Amino acid sequence: MNEEFIKNETSTSNTDNNKFARDVVVIGAGITGLTTAFNLLKGDKTVLVLEKDSRVGGQIKTYNDKGFIYESGPNTGVISNPEVAELFEALAPECKIQTGNKKAKKRLIWKGANFKPLPSGIISGLTTPLFSFSDKMRILGEPFRKKGINPNESIADMVRRRMGESYLDYACDPFLSGVYAGNPETLVTKYALPKLYNLEQNYGSFIKGSFALSGKHKTERDKKATKDIFSAEGGLETLPKAIASAVGKDNISLNVKDINIEPYNGGWRIRYNTPEEVVEITAANIVTTVGAYELKNLLPFVENEQMKYISSLEYAPVLQAAVGLSFIDQNDYMAFGGLVPSIEKRNVLGILYPSACFDGRAPEDCVLFSFFLGGKKNHTLLEMSDENIRALIEKNLDTMLYIPDTASVKFIKLFRHKYAIPQYEASTKERLEAIESIQKNFNGLFLAGNIRDGIGMADRIKQATNIAKEIISRS
Repeated sequence: MNEEFIKNETSTSNTDNNKFARDVVVIGAGITGLTTAFNLLKGDKTVLVLEKDSRVGGQIKTYNDKGFIYESGPNTGVISNPEVAELFEALAPECKIQTGNKKAKKRLIWKGANFKPLPSGIISGLTTPLFSFSDKMRILGEPFRKKGINPNESIADMVRRRMGESYLDYACDPFLSGVYAGNPETLVTKYALPKLYNLEQNYGSFIKGSFALSGKHKTERDKKATKDIFSAEGGLETLPKAIASAVGKDNISLNVKDINIEPYNGGWRIRYNTPEEVVEITAANIVTTVGAYELKNLLPFVENEQMKYISSLEYAPVLQAAVGLSFIDQNDYMAFGGLVPSIEKRNVLGILYPSACFDGRAPEDCVLFSFFLGGKKNHTLLEMSDENIRALIEKNLDTMLYIPDTASVKFIKLFRHKYAIPQYEASTKERLEAIESIQKNFNGLFLAGNIRDGIGMADRIKQATNIAKEIISRS
C-alpha cells in the first residue's frame, strides 16, 4: 500500500489541457465514497474521487502510539449485512476483518453506583434489576398489544407503549446514546430504527417478529450477516486505506478545494482547484457523500425550497476520549463496554473497552478505554476546556470504572466532532422526499452518505454497493 499517496498525493492523471471525462465523479473519500468507487471500477466504470482533506477515510482515523491502537472516530461496526463481509473478502489479504472477542460480548448499563449487565433474553429480562416489576410484566404482554398507527411516532413513545418507562430509561435511552448520541423523544422509529419499526408493522410485535425472523431460511449469502462487532486488523483506518489502494491513486485526488458542479450537455461539468492547478472535467454521473451542511454550496443549482429540507438536518456533537492505562488486568474489564442512561446524569454517554473487544489494542498489562461525551442532550460539554474534560474523565475512572490506585494513566487524547451523528427525527420524511425529487430532476446525480439509509458503517457500505450497481445497470 502506497502510504505517500494515502497521505499527500493529488493526482490529475489522464488530463488533456486539464479537461477530461469520467463515467462517475464521487465527492468525498470516506467509507461511502471509496466503496462506491471500488464497486464502480469492478463494473468497468471510469471513476474519480475528489477529497478536500489530505487523507482518505473521512471520520475513520486510527492512531498507533507506543503499542496502543485507538480511534478518533468510529470504534466498531456491525456485520449487519452481507456487503460488509464481501467487501473484506474482496480486499483480502491487504485488509483483514477483526471480529469482537467472544469473551467481551457483555453489554453493561449504569444504574445507581455501578454497571449492570444488559439482559440478552427473556429470562434475564425478567430477573434484571434494570427494569421495574410492572414493566417486566409488560414485556410478557408485549406480543399481545396492538401495533402503532403513527408513522412519525418517536422511539420513546413506541417503547413506552409496548415495553414501559423503565425499559425506555435503562435499555432504549442508553442504546440510542451509543448509536445516535440522540434523544429518544425526538428520534423517529421508522427512520432511526427501521428494523424495529418493521417488526411491529409486519408481525404486530417485537417478540413475535424476532421469533419469526429467526426461523426463516437463510441463504449462504444471508449467513454472512453474522451481527458480529467488527473492526480491521491494525485499526479501522486499515479499511479505507485498503479500498483507496485498490481504487488506485490515479482515480483519487486529495487536497481538492473550491469544487464547482453544474449540469452540462446532459451530464455534469466539475471544476476544482488542487495545490498545483485548476482542473475541469466532465462526467455522466455525480455521487455526493458529504454532510448535509455542505450540500447547499456544493450544489448551487438546486432550488432553496428543496435544499432547505436537507440543510436543516441536525447533527449530535460528540467528544471522544481515548484513555490508556498501565498496570491493569484486562480480565477485570472484559466487556464490550458500558452505556449510561440520561436519567443517571453522569455527563458520560458511554465507555467502550476496545482492548477487551479486539486483540492487540493495548500492550501487556495495559487497557484502552474510549469515553464518549456530549450528544444531543449534553452538547455544551464540548465547550469545556481540555483541562476540565480530562479532569472529568479521571474522576469517572475512579467513580465508574473503579480503577485501582496502582494503575497509571498513560494518556488521555481528546477528539471533538461538531457534526458527529445525523439525527433521523420528524423532518426525515421531508428530507428523503427532497432527495428523491432532486435526483429525479437531475439525471445522474446521487445524494449519498449518512443523510439517508442509516448511519452505521454497514449502512454506508451497503448504500455504496447499491448505488454502484444502479449506475452500472443504467449503461
